Amino acid sequence: MNLENLRTVYDNQGPFATIYLEGRSPAADAEQQVRLRWDELRQNLTDAGAPDQILSHIDDTLIVDDITEVQTDGRIVVANTSGVVLDEHWDAALGAGDIAHYAQVPELGAYIRENSRLVDVVLIIADQEGATIRELRVSPQHEAKQHDESHISGDNDEEIHAPREGALSHNQIRRRVDEIVKDNARAVADHVDEIVRSRTPDIVVVAGEVQGRTAVKAELSTRVDELLEETSQGGTDDDAAEEALYAAVKSFASDYVQKKQTEQNENLSYSKAHDLAAEGREQVSQAVQRGAAATVLLNYDAGSEDEGTILAEAVLSSAEVGLIDTEATDGIAAILRYDASTALAD
Repeated sequence: MNLENLRTVYDNQGPFATIYLEGRSPAADAEQQVRLRWDELRQNLTDAGAPDQILSHIDDTLIVDDITEVQTDGRIVVANTSGVVLDEHWDAALGAGDIAHYAQVPELGAYIRENSRLVDVVLIIADQEGATIRELRVSPQHEAKQHDESHISGDNDEEIHAPREGALSHNQIRRRVDEIVKDNARAVADHVDEIVRSRTPDIVVVAGEVQGRTAVKAELSTRVDELLEETSQGGTDDDAAEEALYAAVKSFASDYVQKKQTEQNENLSYSKAHDLAAEGREQVSQAVQRGAAATVLLNYDAGSEDEGTILAEAVLSSAEVGLIDTEATDGIAAILRYDASTALAD
């Protein structure tokens, strides 16, 4: 995961209050629930020494007109005395709990883990007339979230009919139908290619009827084809079909996350064998401070001591972050830009 988008957060002056509100089921008393939850976190921050100026900024961010959205989607908010520097939906697994931190750096380990497990998906639901294209963010732990949808077809307005009788007319009609289907598929492929160029999704999934899938796949660029997965499951006919379709998409996302994690495990193992790794809180902190860490590797589930400070230094040194589920001292490691004997020399 590239963390450049968080640099502006870390560029601010601390100390910071960081709060996480988990997403919960919508309820008629959402406003009361959010207020009660924030009151408890507010008191914790006060006890930790956070000034009223910071707490007031968070008050204004959480206690809003669309408070039901805060309750159902969850929220991460980071603020200092100047104002709120990060305010985003917090898509944590139900049961993760609310938590507040007050420290010299934002505590973004949990946020970065969640984002590292999100997969950007372009879903093509194809038929012979074109396709519905949905842009999704998918996680193995959560429901898919859709942030855009397009309906694409070719420029030809002719309807597609199967030929019924007459050998000559049958062949002519069949050729014309094939031309229209190809034109529609090409329009879909061009649109998907533009999405992939501009937004760099992790995977592209093609679904829908078999003729539509086949036609679209034949027109996709090499760039898109390298990201392609295909499913015959589900569709858009009813809720059950939609549910089956999204189950297939979620399975692809889970496989993708597992593949990336396996790659990071293997990268760490290789780097250790070639003196290109740091392990444990002290070594990783030293490496990021010197700009020697190419990738900081966090334990898949649990945070480690001083993780917030290490991540701040990692962002400011343009390091990336990955997840591992292999053994590492203190639950943290790093792949280095150059050999450890130089990077970690006293």
